[in-house]
Amino acid sequence: MSGAAAHVCGLIALVGRPNVGKSTLLNRLVGQKISITSKKAQTTRHRVMGIRTEDGAQFVFVDTPGFQTRHASTLNRAMNKRVRETLADTDVVMLLVEAGRLTREDRQVIDLLPGDRPVVLVVNKIDHAKDKAALMAYLQDVAATHAFAEIVPVSAKNGHNLDELLKVLRAHLPGNPPLFDEDDVTDQTERQLAAELIREKVFRLCGEEIPYAVAVQIDKFEEEGRLRRIFATILVDRDGHKAIVIGKGGEKLKAISTQAREDMERAFDGKVYLEVWVKVKGGWADDVRMLKSLGLD
Repeated sequence: MSGAAAHVCGLIALVGRPNVGKSTLLNRLVGQKISITSKKAQTTRHRVMGIRTEDGAQFVFVDTPGFQTRHASTLNRAMNKRVRETLADTDVVMLLVEAGRLTREDRQVIDLLPGDRPVVLVVNKIDHAKDKAALMAYLQDVAATHAFAEIVPVSAKNGHNLDELLKVLRAHLPGNPPLFDEDDVTDQTERQLAAELIREKVFRLCGEEIPYAVAVQIDKFEEEGRLRRIFATILVDRDGHKAIVIGKGGEKLKAISTQAREDMERAFDGKVYLEVWVKVKGGWADDVRMLKSLGLD
């Protein structure tokens, strides 16, 4: 058998309801932050490819937005369309659920699962499940909802059992040469990643005060050797949201900018000069042209 024939590589969809831990798991599997995480639902809006290369195997993970049923904006319809497209395009599907919870939203995602390719059920937050008898009953209930190829309990936050998950996924990947270079970890451009990192900090630092309708627009991205100069605008729906993001005396916006810049410097392996502004653009989540300009159509 030739080396090329022995190599496995394929696209792995990572799906689940909002806020179940998909982006945290993706970042763990890839080994660095490429998809934004926060406790607020809808932090992932783009399909994000995370790439992990090992001897004889390349895993190409496709993160998706949490399938959204509560809101009916143009933005959410576009995100749900991407979930369906991802499921149609990949070789293996990972469904992520939270240990002990099987919600109506989980069941709606399960209803979308394909029947013609392997689906691995990944039970996250297993470290929170203290009652083993209740956990076993839960696993039986969720296993009955679909013909899963495998069931793997993990803790994305702590990295527990991820080696076993990778072993299971590898067994289902088709024989293919690598799609990406071995040093690649994502298909996102630095410009896209910069916008996502700023948006993550808005969600983390503003909490429930800010609704999910926040976007970040990169106005200018310049490179001078290892220095990157980035100018960005945070788009919000209302004047009240703008005041929350800026904070008293500008302290909140300063913290958002500082934390985002530090993450960018780690991701880009170089210095970053970052300027961030806040702008009110009412109804942007229903503006088709605006969504296209942000790459969210």
